[in-house]
Amino acid sequence: MSPPAARRVPVERTHHGDTVVDEYVWLTQKDDPEVRAYLEAENAWTEQRTAHLAKTREAVFEEIRGRTQETDLSVPTRKGGYWYYTRTVEGRQYGIQCRRPAAPGETAPPVTGDGAPPAGEEVLLDGNELAEGKDFFALGTFDVSPDGTRLAFSTDFAGDERFTLRVKDLTTGEVLADEIPEVFYGSAWSADGSTLFYVTVDDAWRPHRVWRHTVSGGTKDELVFEEPDERFWVGVELTRSQKFLLIEAQSKVTTEVRAIPADDPTAPATVVAPRRQGVEYSVEHHGHRFLILHNDGAEDFALAYTSADAPGDWVPLIPHEPGTRLESVDAFARHLVVSQRRDGLTGLRVITDGSTDSYEIDFPEPLYSVGLDSNPEYDTAVIRLHYTSLVTPDSVYDYDLTTRAMTLRKRKPVLGDFDPEAYEQHREWATAPDGTRVPISLVARRGTPKDAPLLLYGYGSYEHSLDPWFSIARLSLLDRGVVFAVAHVRGGGELGRRWYDQGKMLAKRNTFTDFVACARHLTAAGWTSADKLVARGGSAGGLLMGAVANLAPDAFAGIVAEVPFVDALNSILDPTLPLTVTEWEEWGNPLESPEVYAYMKSYTPYENVAPVAYPAILAVTSLNDTRVLYHEPARWIARLRATAPGGDYLLKTEMGAGHGGPSGRYDSWKEEAFVVAWILDRVGRA
Repeated sequence: MSPPAARRVPVERTHHGDTVVDEYVWLTQKDDPEVRAYLEAENAWTEQRTAHLAKTREAVFEEIRGRTQETDLSVPTRKGGYWYYTRTVEGRQYGIQCRRPAAPGETAPPVTGDGAPPAGEEVLLDGNELAEGKDFFALGTFDVSPDGTRLAFSTDFAGDERFTLRVKDLTTGEVLADEIPEVFYGSAWSADGSTLFYVTVDDAWRPHRVWRHTVSGGTKDELVFEEPDERFWVGVELTRSQKFLLIEAQSKVTTEVRAIPADDPTAPATVVAPRRQGVEYSVEHHGHRFLILHNDGAEDFALAYTSADAPGDWVPLIPHEPGTRLESVDAFARHLVVSQRRDGLTGLRVITDGSTDSYEIDFPEPLYSVGLDSNPEYDTAVIRLHYTSLVTPDSVYDYDLTTRAMTLRKRKPVLGDFDPEAYEQHREWATAPDGTRVPISLVARRGTPKDAPLLLYGYGSYEHSLDPWFSIARLSLLDRGVVFAVAHVRGGGELGRRWYDQGKMLAKRNTFTDFVACARHLTAAGWTSADKLVARGGSAGGLLMGAVANLAPDAFAGIVAEVPFVDALNSILDPTLPLTVTEWEEWGNPLESPEVYAYMKSYTPYENVAPVAYPAILAVTSLNDTRVLYHEPARWIARLRATAPGGDYLLKTEMGAGHGGPSGRYDSWKEEAFVVAWILDRVGRA
């Protein structure tokens, strides 16, 4: 069997006087039987090329499964008179959403060590029952009304992130006749639970309308807000205080928020602050005021407040401090908690109401990630934290804001002989071509020799930070002597807003050259060698993978590109595609700007495939992905095969999933085992 050879049908495109030829436009026709047949042929070729890894795949899958406590229970979260939690059961793909009544005076969450159902449990939704007979299942909204009597939930059975919204009466267990198709993520209840707000999308998959639905009212849903500017997405939420419904319209660089009293859901919405181009802000309700986290004259954001009754001028609360990026603020009855980052690490700052004094919560490890977990209760002095590192499994703490006592509620079990002391984490710094120092986080099993196989992971877009995280699947690499590293390249948010700004628009190439600099540094420092180094990234990180394959093919032994955005230029040129117009403030608008067009063409992977020796490449995608369309990697692999023959280029398409890949946990583990086995093969450890 030979690798599939995609039919070449040249199509010319001209922009700003530049004409390019695309031979594989026909692969964009998702419903064409020939396209489906081609993707199936690619899957068959990939399976044949990796058949020798079947035992390794099975071993890795069993390691992931063997280290995972399959029957488990999350730490319950208090909301009103109930504790809410999720259970998983051995052998079942999906979680079970549950609650049980809180006993009088019960302040600490009950946690059972064996995952057994607690006494008095009420099953709200069983994902396994909902997914019965379906190839794919995802839960979008899961939203209990303030009085605990109704549940709004939405389901997706295709992976295209178009959900159907339903309402369940929790007093009777009946799913009501209310059914709303084609909705987006998110919902919000009115204070009395009679009215449900939800969001729908336009033809370009942009959430642009907020609707008001009267439960079992028999009336037509009412349009509350519509955003005509195609750069903006909209969302809706109920504040933690349950006093206001907030409608947020946000582009990549500009925000506008409207507020509706939650006890008067038909009232007109009040604009908290009119939109100003380039000014981003978020709103949190706290007593008589709205807290405003904003970047107006504050690159790394500042905190202010305004009147909740009559929003107007912003009164400073926390001034701008360059180098300390304020990311969010959470309001509780007597405290504020600010999530921030400094020197590449996340942190939490606590302010007592009525005081300008604050303190930061300390954590012991040199590399870690911390943030607020689920905290639906407003009137509380105890908050829930999530903590993890490259060596510490996900941990849930309760933190007393008054006494500053921290109580571990649960650490994710890792079964078998796992010992966190058997692993060590490190921080290195690479130097980019422009002299910028780029941080790298590493983890390895203690005793791993120098010049070891290494997997380098990266993303670098949308100010998304790759903060340290723990992975059970990663242990299968570490225990085989593979070092895992994360390149914190520009375009992410690890070092503040400037770090992001220096990796977007006409500075986007910094993302790619930073990653190459990290790879070169790790080789020069003796951590690994080019013939033992594999790169991995997904989505916008897949764009990164394609770009570095063109920039430095000699630096890598293999590249894994998952749902990769490798045809960025052609996608951003087409405003009819999902997400395109909203992306112009991230990448630039090549339709209008010859400069942006030329710049994007200089780096987009699909346009820059060259007749050179490339490392082995594994591209993984999903047919129903609405964020990065399947044909981007399909056409990329086809062009690689035609332009740079002799390379080992594989395409694996999940034929019944979306951007996140397979939906069930066992299917996800099998997918990860497939990728891990391929990586191990590339570095000689399969």
